[in-house]
Amino acid sequence: MTPFRAFALHLSAVLALAGGVAAAASPEETVRATMTRLAPQVKVDVAQESQVPGFFEAMVGSQLIYVSKDGRFVLDGSAFDVADQRDLTEAVRARQRLAGLARIGADKRIVFAPAKPRHVVTVFTDIDCPFCRRFHEQIARYNAAGIAVEYVFLPLDIHPGADRKAEAVWCAKDRKAAFTAAMGGADTGQATCVNPVADTTRIAREIGVGGTPTVLAADGTHIAAQIAMSPDQLAGELDRLAAKPAAAR
Repeated sequence: MTPFRAFALHLSAVLALAGGVAAAASPEETVRATMTRLAPQVKVDVAQESQVPGFFEAMVGSQLIYVSKDGRFVLDGSAFDVADQRDLTEAVRARQRLAGLARIGADKRIVFAPAKPRHVVTVFTDIDCPFCRRFHEQIARYNAAGIAVEYVFLPLDIHPGADRKAEAVWCAKDRKAAFTAAMGGADTGQATCVNPVADTTRIAREIGVGGTPTVLAADGTHIAAQIAMSPDQLAGELDRLAAKPAAAR
């Protein structure tokens, strides 16, 4: 939990700063001046104009917050445009995730794909995660539905040794076969080599991915678990998202 998150939870989602701060010349200056008063140890990564009138939006680690232009109010939560039926916050987060995914090249993924995929999803996975195993049990059905699944390793701290298993799978002669075997409970062995596990874990955390399996669409949208665990429902949701990508939402 970030220092700001702990502070926000303590004071609820909306925080008022007595007196506010003077309007600054840029979003960055306003947000940084506000956060210096509120939580000086927190680093502001990005600040920009928001679609929410009267507010700037800023990334604090992997967290999106809204800061009023007079520096008085900080909102931690999702912003919805009721008239247009749009989740403004999710659209921003999707773009941030997409930028992170661009740093995870094909050489850092294990891909299960049909000959002519209609959709591609990135799935952050952990070999010792029960739901990840259940997801992979259906890999043939996902592929049959036209979905290419690109696995990225995110061994969780709650699964001691999962990072070693991920490395062993990555270093196997046949990664896909080793991955499927490991997801079925087979011993991964002890193979070691140069591998991307630490790198993908770091990127996952930077874009706010903290659990597995986390399924992201090609536009960076996070797919809810109850949808992602069903090949048919996932295919339908990806069709819907393709018709209106996050950038347009």
